[in-house]
Amino acid sequence: MRPLDVSCVIDVPRERVFDYLSDIANHAEFTDHFVKDFRLERLDSRGVGAAARFRLLLGLGSIWCEAVLTELERPYSIVAEGRAGRLGRIEVRTQYRLTPHDRGMTKVELTFSLVPARLGDRLREALGARIWLGYQYRRALRRLQGILEQREPSSHAARALGVPGIRA
Repeated sequence: MRPLDVSCVIDVPRERVFDYLSDIANHAEFTDHFVKDFRLERLDSRGVGAAARFRLLLGLGSIWCEAVLTELERPYSIVAEGRAGRLGRIEVRTQYRLTPHDRGMTKVELTFSLVPARLGDRLREALGARIWLGYQYRRALRRLQGILEQREPSSHAARALGVPGIRA
């Protein structure tokens, strides 16, 4: 799939946006309309190495994905990479670029790409997965904007399973 680019401007300082996005648990809060069964892979959900596993709805079914925060360049860039699909044969990459926009505002540019390995995966893309994901990621950025501008985000939108005293 050709990389998919979407962006929005958030009326919040770049450092606050970076702090929110560098905690992978928070991603469940603004993508839960097309990301289901979000689970953390380790207790520490912040920083390089933080990982999550989830189902990505594609309109015509869904695929399991795993994403790991691989690069954090404060306060400019966040990169998550991983695998998706049966046997992890699809490469997945998401990058958030944060740039100052106006007084205290941040432009968030999101680039998402899937690299399908098999004919069936490429067929799914041809049947509209890219268009559908573009719509879902634009909606996710609008939700992110609302979360950061209108109210305080939750301390952790997702929790690790199997930890005493923590409910999923």
